[in-house]
Amino acid sequence: MCRLLAYLGSPIQPDKLIYEPEHSLYIQSYSPKETVTTSVNADGVGVGWYDFQKQTEPFIYKNILPIWSDINLPHLSRYIESECFLAYIRSATPGQGASWSNCQPFSDRHFLFTHNGFIENFRSTLYQPIRSHIKDTVYRNIEGTTDSEHIFALFLNELAAVDGNWEEALQATLKTLFKLAEPYGVKVLANIVISDGNRLIASRFAIGSAPPSLYWLQNAPSFPNSVIIASEPLFPGHWNPCPESSMIIVGEDFKIEDIVDLNSSET
Repeated sequence: MCRLLAYLGSPIQPDKLIYEPEHSLYIQSYSPKETVTTSVNADGVGVGWYDFQKQTEPFIYKNILPIWSDINLPHLSRYIESECFLAYIRSATPGQGASWSNCQPFSDRHFLFTHNGFIENFRSTLYQPIRSHIKDTVYRNIEGTTDSEHIFALFLNELAAVDGNWEEALQATLKTLFKLAEPYGVKVLANIVISDGNRLIASRFAIGSAPPSLYWLQNAPSFPNSVIIASEPLFPGHWNPCPESSMIIVGEDFKIEDIVDLNSSET
């Protein structure tokens, strides 16, 4: 099971969370504490970050090597300074190859997207229904074969339908996944983080199973004026487990705006 983290707050170097904490993303690559389906995350690493002084679209670094074999990211993550970044280590779902096009985070215009989870038997179940559901302009931009990128495509498709309201678009994406998965009776695990560089929205959601672990932490002593979202706590502190079937919204003021109960919103 992949592991992810997201940061929104005062500018920091990403290595402060990727490498330095006692249970950093780096440590989680070979010694995760809360995964169920795998014991290592060795199929790639990715970081996406924003620097609005340079451009509004995010910058992305990806590698198909395990993070412990990546000799460039430690230097890059100390060089970058950003108010918002998403980082990810991958454990590839069987049948979904370790290729550059399958590495996260995915991006479109000013959006960054990461997904931790899977669609059970994706190629023989929801692969075609998702492709049939999305419009052609979104379909043509799919480069890889993963369920994750297809969920992102579904989000972009829903985004156009709600005039760019991406809170509504994520809820609609999860609702559509539920409708598409129901006839097949398959499990869908959909912990998702999306950002435009100013806000973060994350879901902890699953169909037919318990969702993967997900936590949030606001204004940690070492990271004041910030919110961190992570698959597992990175260091000791008052980490809050995200409720199952919920969506957490982090605003431009680096504070939790809302935690939405997706069951009550009829997702």
